[in-house]
Amino acid sequence: VSLWVKCLSPFLRLCGALLPYAGKNIPVQVRFTSDLSSDAIGFNRCFHYPNRKPYHFHSRLVPNGGDSVIEFMKFGLGWRMRYVYEDGKAQLRHDGYIWRIGKLDIPLPLVYVLGRGYADEQAVSDNEFVMYFDIKHPLFGKVFGYKGHFKLTQSPHA
Repeated sequence: VSLWVKCLSPFLRLCGALLPYAGKNIPVQVRFTSDLSSDAIGFNRCFHYPNRKPYHFHSRLVPNGGDSVIEFMKFGLGWRMRYVYEDGKAQLRHDGYIWRIGKLDIPLPLVYVLGRGYADEQAVSDNEFVMYFDIKHPLFGKVFGYKGHFKLTQSPHA
């Protein structure tokens, strides 16, 4: 986590965006949720930092037409991105930030505040994948990132 993100941390925490602590080899569980009345996919992440209570980060991914999706956090703040499959990876390429109020999507010029997001995922086996995510600011370079090796398991509540 860069100094820039540390300065923005109170705002980001309020919006339920990103992670409030730096660390390495942090165990995380991700639970995907959905229901028949919506085309959104819920991401419920739980990060287990040493000597801290678990940190929960919730978002939902909503189709936006074609290869476009929006990941929404609290208060309707969204990261719009395009899915592209290239070089054996599913890539999420930045396409702007928005604020959704009701049915209205308001573009937010936050690239010079937050930076541009990028993520990719690559299958390792039938039930494992590696993921990379970063945010690069146009002036400060990489200001946030994480990566990991994930194994799919069946939920005990399924």
